[in-house]
Amino acid sequence: MESITRVPQVFLWAFLVFGILLIFTSFLFHRWFIIAGFCILFLIFGILRAQISEFNITNNKLSKLNGRGEIVLTGIISAEPDVRENSQKIKVLTEDSVILVTTGRYPEYKYLDEIKITGKLETPMETEDFSYKDYLQKDHIYSVMGFPKVEIIGKARGSIVSMAYSWTLELKQKLRQRIQNNFLPPQSLILRGIILGDKSAVGQDIKDKFRITGLSHVIAVSGMHVAILSAIIMSFLLFLGLWRKQAFCGAVIFIFIYVVMIGLPSSAIRAGIMGIIYLSGQAIGRQAMSSRIVVLAGALMLLFNPLLLFYDVGFQLSFLAIMGLIYLDPLIRSFVKFLINRIFKKKISEKYENILMMFTVTISAQIFTLPIIIYNFGTISFISPITNILVVPILYYLILFGFLSSVAGIIWGLFGWLASIPSYFLMTYFLWIIDIFSKPWAYKVISGVSWVWIFVFYAILFFGIWFLNKKYKRNFT
Repeated sequence: MESITRVPQVFLWAFLVFGILLIFTSFLFHRWFIIAGFCILFLIFGILRAQISEFNITNNKLSKLNGRGEIVLTGIISAEPDVRENSQKIKVLTEDSVILVTTGRYPEYKYLDEIKITGKLETPMETEDFSYKDYLQKDHIYSVMGFPKVEIIGKARGSIVSMAYSWTLELKQKLRQRIQNNFLPPQSLILRGIILGDKSAVGQDIKDKFRITGLSHVIAVSGMHVAILSAIIMSFLLFLGLWRKQAFCGAVIFIFIYVVMIGLPSSAIRAGIMGIIYLSGQAIGRQAMSSRIVVLAGALMLLFNPLLLFYDVGFQLSFLAIMGLIYLDPLIRSFVKFLINRIFKKKISEKYENILMMFTVTISAQIFTLPIIIYNFGTISFISPITNILVVPILYYLILFGFLSSVAGIIWGLFGWLASIPSYFLMTYFLWIIDIFSKPWAYKVISGVSWVWIFVFYAILFFGIWFLNKKYKRNFT
């Protein structure tokens, strides 16, 4: 709410008192009063958290120097440099804030390098179609500097946590190097995106093909990637003879290290949370993912960074996709089974269950995320369900052999190359599918969509799901 319109403090205090009164008077009326009271309190706390973030942005000392001429700053590189084809972007932590510096491809900079930069601070650009300022604000970056004079003045010691993160980045660099040694572009670039989350290495032409075919989620670390890696690690640890609880702990540790290794982007954090939920379900024998847990995960992330809600499209897409799997997928799957039973007079066999699941999961996620995709990217893919059905089944083996070849290559280059052969054929098939379906007829450009239509779409969608669950779900089973 605070991200849409400013809420006066007097209203916050009034609703705060009202929420407390509802909680304390719930024993006199109905138990729903206490639920309503806590909902109001959580809403108020969320608004206050957003106002604190806005206050910090407005009163950031460094951003007040934007556009005021050349200055000299010293700071520490606080994250892994984002290396592009002809440039690199580095986050520099100063005494007052973090600034994003764009500099040349060489020399190469590393995490914890202490540098002195001389240049002009600028406010991130904003256009009618995209606000780079809002995009960076979610990462607490309010100033940028383009191609300044950079001088390395030392190496920061850092804490134990910083040193552990530095070692993790060194491991990532070794894995990246093995991928580059075992594969040629564009296969190596795509595999780096799939396994290590290096989307920046993928060229814009290939990104456009992924967008047209509805496969952009493949080169972004998502819950699906983490679930696949978790299943691989769990199977490997169980194969070594560990108990299930020990394998579970090992897989959770792996997820944590993996999320840290790829740079702690919000998409990876979400994926890590979902992966741990998935493993917890396996450990306690309950596979059903509760919407309450998903909402709790989202609420915790927004508590730390409320700007994610409106300024991080990935945050919106990932949680909407999960909600689609929870609420819409069971309905679609039951309805398809019902139709097959009515038309062909027989139930679907178990060997076709996975194919049906891939179809219904894709459709459910696409329906729930469609308005956000159209609003932000202005395109709609007609063949996304088809391409996902053709590609998603091979992702497990692509990640398995790709990760295996990278890790094995660090130990013994020849074994890593041999392990990369299956990935080569899978990647060839992958690129073939993308080339076939990334044609002008496969998508349509839609511009000028108002947020009002998004609200109307989701209102109708949630009402329809509620109605179908209440009236027809039993008839489909």
